[in-house]
Amino acid sequence: MKKSLLALSLSALLTNFAAQANEDTQTLRQTIEEQKKVLEQLEKRLEQTEKRLELTADAMEKSGSAAASRTTIGGYGELHYNNIKDDKSGAHKKELDFHRFVLFFGHEFNSKTRFFSELELEHSLAGEGKKGEVELEQAYIEHDINDTLTGKAGLFLMPVGILNETHEPNTFYGVERNPVEGNIIPSTWWEGGLALNIKAAPGLAFDAAITSGLNSPVEGSNAFKPRNGRQKVSEAKADALAYTGRVKYTAVPGLELAATLQYQSDMAQDNPAVDEASAILFSAHAIYQWEQFSLRALYAQWDIDGAEAEALGRDKQRGFYIEPAYRLNEDFGIFARYNKWDNNAGDDADTEKTQTNFGVNYWLHENAVLKFDYEIQGGASDADGFNLGVGYQF
Repeated sequence: MKKSLLALSLSALLTNFAAQANEDTQTLRQTIEEQKKVLEQLEKRLEQTEKRLELTADAMEKSGSAAASRTTIGGYGELHYNNIKDDKSGAHKKELDFHRFVLFFGHEFNSKTRFFSELELEHSLAGEGKKGEVELEQAYIEHDINDTLTGKAGLFLMPVGILNETHEPNTFYGVERNPVEGNIIPSTWWEGGLALNIKAAPGLAFDAAITSGLNSPVEGSNAFKPRNGRQKVSEAKADALAYTGRVKYTAVPGLELAATLQYQSDMAQDNPAVDEASAILFSAHAIYQWEQFSLRALYAQWDIDGAEAEALGRDKQRGFYIEPAYRLNEDFGIFARYNKWDNNAGDDADTEKTQTNFGVNYWLHENAVLKFDYEIQGGASDADGFNLGVGYQF
């Protein structure tokens, strides 16, 4: 009797367990089926999302939004205060000037072809009777022919000197640009034409350019001065083109060596008042950076043929400067610069000028700087004073 009761109890328990297990199995299967449906729905939604993203990307590309993302805008500017007293004439210059306001516009068409331009407003106001000018300083197409050759066509800065191609105020010491690269080179100097850059080896590059040339006046105080011959590609006379070549060496870390040679068959662009005015410019520079210490040095000279230039002493024009500097920390840097130049080096008169500047740069940010320097002019000049400036780049 006891065995029967035990058997019946076990049978009931097994039956109940089997029923419960079957119910759990059904529930689990139902749950799995529901989750499978959810996953299928999620997969469909993901596919729909991907299709919408593809359609949106296609629409953006067609509307130009994708192209717009490859367009860049930048610029730089600088405000100067000059307080310089001329001890010869007694004149005292006290002047505040927003010297330059510049905007960059660039566009990358693809990985090989790009456009760059630079629009500048000088001295704040431009127009009739105003002291400033609006100038197109760069506007060119650049194309990578292959890994070693890059060409450009349009209006571009000449490959000469230190400052001519890189002159944003946060990149150099002193409020004003150095006078050697202003009066001899002459920076900022741009022309229109064709140029080719050749990367011959790591750290060794060559530049070659065929461009419009100078059109220097042949009479008056500015006759045959390179700075006054810049045409700025404004209906520029092109009777005599200019041919420029540069070699640059940067294979040693912290060192840059470069030399430029330019030839122009007629600096006066077939002016009937002169018989000949062929001109050769030679320039060489070195930049050395060792930890916080840096050194810049540059030499430039012009040789101009022709009796008219020789009679004025302008057949030879030359200058050099040397600039040691020390970066105290991320914020402060100190410098000294000695300049000597002569636009009348071809005569025996005492026309050589010197200028010594020393001062400090304070970088609020790597692209925003405050500047102070003291200036002493000597040689044919006799003046001294100080300069204050603020500059930026973005």
